Amino acid sequence: MGCAQNVRKIIHVDMDAFYASVEQRDNPELHGLPLAVGGSAARGVVAAASYEARVFGVHSAMPSVTAKRKCPDLIFVPPRFDVYKAVSQQIREIFAEYTPLIEPLSLDEAYLDVTENLKGMEIATEIALEIRAKIKAVTGLNASAGISYNKFLAKMASDLNKPNGQAVITPKNGPGFVEALPVKKFHGIGPATAERMKRHGIETGLDLKSKSLAFLQQNFGKSGPYFYGIARGIDERQVRPDRIRKSVGAEDTFVEDIDDLDRAKADLRPLAEKVCRYCEAHDITGKTVTVKIKYSDFSQATRSQTVSGAVSGIDQMLEIAEYLLASVFPFKRPVRLLGITLSSLNTEESGQEPQLALGL
Repeated sequence: MGCAQNVRKIIHVDMDAFYASVEQRDNPELHGLPLAVGGSAARGVVAAASYEARVFGVHSAMPSVTAKRKCPDLIFVPPRFDVYKAVSQQIREIFAEYTPLIEPLSLDEAYLDVTENLKGMEIATEIALEIRAKIKAVTGLNASAGISYNKFLAKMASDLNKPNGQAVITPKNGPGFVEALPVKKFHGIGPATAERMKRHGIETGLDLKSKSLAFLQQNFGKSGPYFYGIARGIDERQVRPDRIRKSVGAEDTFVEDIDDLDRAKADLRPLAEKVCRYCEAHDITGKTVTVKIKYSDFSQATRSQTVSGAVSGIDQMLEIAEYLLASVFPFKRPVRLLGITLSSLNTEESGQEPQLALGL
């Protein structure tokens, strides 16, 4: 990208199959094999999948039994979050050589604002190439990158040439890129929202662009202005290194609504596992568990419970969550979404913004 005035230069760096790649790096016998990081037990969940496993349709947040059915030769490796955190810190130090404006999304991805950078480099694509080469030299791992003039398009660009590649979306090409893209591929639009958009005749960025701001606000609430902007290639969000995380959550919208309590309780487990996995990776503990229930008519209820000490792991989180869920049973309507959030956290770590789609 050139150095046109007032045009920001944002890089989104995303490590390729991070957890799985670390395991393959540290155990050469696993190189080239279909690998899943996570538990292989009956109720386990895949935390990460190698590209060899993804060929079979295995992906993160998938139940382990489903993953094993899709790929009978799948190898399960237990997660080592202390190692992943150490590697993530090495990567963060590389970023810091180029800019102080680093906004981590998780251990394996971050936004960098390199408009004004510590190296005095004018071409953001060259900065991304250098960063990826340094990551490879220091950690032995591959990273992909997206370069653009805002966060949304940089995030979308980082997926275009994965793995071990990069792509740029220029101000000239941004609006056209968005118009041609299916909305289900937009970062921040999950399957349930994409399905709602489809019911309104919105299947591409161009369809989304044709809708008025009032229409989007009426049908998609506070997300309406964001959708209106990105449909035009506009995203004014700043790269914020100082954001304080106040909660960690995960939610899932079901393909079919649920009205059975036992079924609903079973669907809480992968959510609790995802929250606990994130907390373990970031040394986060919390005291308050909140369960969110969204019904088929889109009305919702939340129930919370705070314990005296920190929630001591997945079993206690599930016990609390199941109790809270049972407190609203019988459900007034079938349930379309469940969520679990942990708050009253022990940390005020900087630069940790919740991902737009932390749900499964």
